[in-house]
Amino acid sequence: MDIYHEFDFNGYLIIRNFFKMDDINLLKYSIEHLIKFKIKDLPRDQVYYENIKQPSSLKQIQKLFNHGSYFYNLMYGSRFEKLAKKLLRGPVIAKNMQYFNKSPKLSKPTPPHQDGYYFMIQPCEAITMWLALDHINEQNGCIRYVRGSHLKGLRTHNFSNILGFSQTITDYGQPCDLDEEITVKANPGDLFIHNAKTIHLADANMSLDCNRRSIGFIYYSTRAKENLMAHQNYQNKLTETLVQLGKI
Repeated sequence: MDIYHEFDFNGYLIIRNFFKMDDINLLKYSIEHLIKFKIKDLPRDQVYYENIKQPSSLKQIQKLFNHGSYFYNLMYGSRFEKLAKKLLRGPVIAKNMQYFNKSPKLSKPTPPHQDGYYFMIQPCEAITMWLALDHINEQNGCIRYVRGSHLKGLRTHNFSNILGFSQTITDYGQPCDLDEEITVKANPGDLFIHNAKTIHLADANMSLDCNRRSIGFIYYSTRAKENLMAHQNYQNKLTETLVQLGKI
């Protein structure tokens, strides 16, 4: 089965060693430099902490491509964008590039969700890529995919109260979910790709001292039309809620 049929059939694709260690080391250095010297100047609603009073609990940084040519060139005209064009079978629009970390002892599980619910696009033709920066296993937060779930449409979601993953599928856990749930480990440089309608979730980081860092890329097909007003209203409401809760 070639990568196109595998992606279409399962709703996700895993490419091992997509980035070599020299590339990973440069990427980790660039992230660490950004965090050390620039993070205080980034927009408040684009930086999430598990505990806003604890800098070491940094969880997410949004819109990385706005923070230097190195990150911009990873998002645009890159190997990632070219692969997105192949899997979506046509031109794409680069939408987001995110830094993720599950801090040891502080992180929460990522709830079961479908990215397409957040995207608010029709048709729902988009992909998310996820590049591992660390070794990822059962201790520090494996990703779990529900194989074939992208073929069954978007499920009902509700507020999750999990910072950075504000929605969760309300009826997740049916036999049709659990029977097809696949747990995936990763090494630094492994690339995971999933359809916007593929259900996925992740465990908390239960390790004592191991980070669980990754970079996410989101691309839409140019065929996908975004409900800009609905999406902006959702973002405004979410930001307001997070400010009121003291989370950002």
